[in-house]
Amino acid sequence: MQTAKPMMMREDHLHLHDALDILQPSEHWPGHHHPILLPYQTPLSFPQQMLDTSYSIPEQPELAELVPQLPFGAALEIDAVLTDSSTSTGCFALEHRPRKVARRDVDHGSGTSSLERQDDDHGVSMIALLLECALAISSENMTEANRMLHELTYAASPYSPSCAERVVAYFTKGMASRVINSWTGICAPLIPHDAILSSFETFNNISPFIKFAHFTANQAILEAFHQRDLIHIVDLDIMQGLQWPALLHIFATRAGGPPHLRMTAFGASAAALAEIGKRLSDFARRLGMPFEFRPMAKRPGEVHPSMVSRRKGEGLAVHWLQHTLYDSVGSNSNAMRLIELLRPKVVTLVEQEIGHCGGSFLDRFMGSLHYYCVMFDSLGASIRCDDPSRHKVEHGILGREIENILAVGGPGRSGEQKFESWRAEMARRGFAQVSMSRNAMAQAQLILNLFPSSLGYTILHGDGTVKLGWKETGLYTVSSWTAEPLIV
Repeated sequence: MQTAKPMMMREDHLHLHDALDILQPSEHWPGHHHPILLPYQTPLSFPQQMLDTSYSIPEQPELAELVPQLPFGAALEIDAVLTDSSTSTGCFALEHRPRKVARRDVDHGSGTSSLERQDDDHGVSMIALLLECALAISSENMTEANRMLHELTYAASPYSPSCAERVVAYFTKGMASRVINSWTGICAPLIPHDAILSSFETFNNISPFIKFAHFTANQAILEAFHQRDLIHIVDLDIMQGLQWPALLHIFATRAGGPPHLRMTAFGASAAALAEIGKRLSDFARRLGMPFEFRPMAKRPGEVHPSMVSRRKGEGLAVHWLQHTLYDSVGSNSNAMRLIELLRPKVVTLVEQEIGHCGGSFLDRFMGSLHYYCVMFDSLGASIRCDDPSRHKVEHGILGREIENILAVGGPGRSGEQKFESWRAEMARRGFAQVSMSRNAMAQAQLILNLFPSSLGYTILHGDGTVKLGWKETGLYTVSSWTAEPLIV
C-alpha cells in the first residue's frame, strides 16, 4: 500500500490534466448570453496573441518600478514615511508634492526617449499626489482631499497606455467614493452581480490567476477524497461555478467508480444559484455520476451551522476563493464558527496577497497600492492597452476591488473587525495545514504552461502553500487545511 498511493496520485493528476481537453467547450453558464470558455479548455481557448511568442508589448517602465522613485524616500512603507525624522512635518513634505499634475503635452520633436521620460515623471507625480491625498483622507481633511481628487481626476485616465496612470485613475475613483461616503454616511453600494460575473469570465480567459486557483484547489480536494464514496463540498461563494465541472469529470472517471457527490453552494442570487445547480446537475447526469446540489442564497456568516447538514460517512470539503469584489462572507467570526463546527476533512483556501485588507484606511490604501501596481503591470505585459478585454477586467474586477477596499472595507465602516489573514486565523483556531503536494505543484505549473514564459508569471512555494505571482511577487495563494488530526 505504501507504493500504491503515489501511483494513484499520479494517475489522478493525469486525469485532471486530461480534463483540460475532454470536457465540452461550449457549456452555457449563468449570467451570459453566449458560450463561455471553461477553465479546463486547451490553450486554443486563449486569445491568439497570448499564445504567440512573437507577440510583444512595447517596452514601458513597470509601475512597480515607478513606485519606489517617489521623492519621499524608501519604497511605499507608510511607517517609514510617517516616522522618518527628515520629514519634520510628520507627513509628506509639501514642497516635494507637485502643486499641479497636468496632462502631458507630447513634444513630437523630442524623440521617443523624451516621451518615455515624460511618462515616468508624470506617473511618479500622480502617485505622489495620490499618496498625499490618502494622508488627507486618513486625517479626515476631506476638503483638501477633495481638491487633490479633482487634480487627479483631470490628470489620470483608465484608458491611458501608462499602467501608472490607469492605477491612479482607479484609486482616485475609489478614494472619491470614500470621501462621498464620509459625507453621506452611505458605504454599501449596489452590487451588479451579472456585470461582475461577466468580467470574472473574461479575467478567467485572459490570465492564469483564476484557472490556477480552481485547478490547484481541485487537486487538493481530489487527493483528500480519492477513496471516499460519499463526498460533500461546501463552496462559500460559488460565483459562476466554473471550477466544478473539471472535478466532477475526474471523480466520474475514477477507477473504482464515481462517488456520490453533494454540493452546498452559497451565493448572492437565488436565480443564479438555481441555474448553476441545473447545469452542474445536467453535467453530472451526462457523466453518470450521482449528484445533489443545494443552493444557499445567503452569506456563510449569516447562517446557523445547523442549516448545513452532514450525513453519516461522508467526507466534507469547504472551499473558498476569496476576493474583494463584495462582501461574500458577512461576519468573519460567524463564518469561521461555521467551518469549525463542520469539522471538514479539507478546507481549500484561495487568498489574494493584499496586505492590511481589514485595517485602517491608510493600511488598506498602502497594501492595495502595492498589490494592484503588480496586477496592472502583469496585465500590461501581456495585453495591449486598447484591448477591450483588458479594460473589462480592469474596470469590472480590479477597479471594483480597489473601490471596495478603499470606500467600503475596514472595521470602521463595516462595523466588524475583518481577519487580516484567514491562513493565520485557521492556524489560531486549531486547524492543521496540509502541505500542498507535488501533484498540486505540477497542476499549478500545468496551468502556467498555457501562457508564454515571457509574460513573467511565476509559481512560488516553500511554506506549504502554492502561490502564483508575477516576477517573483506573490498575488494569489492556495492553501489546504484540515480539522482532522494529521497522520504523520
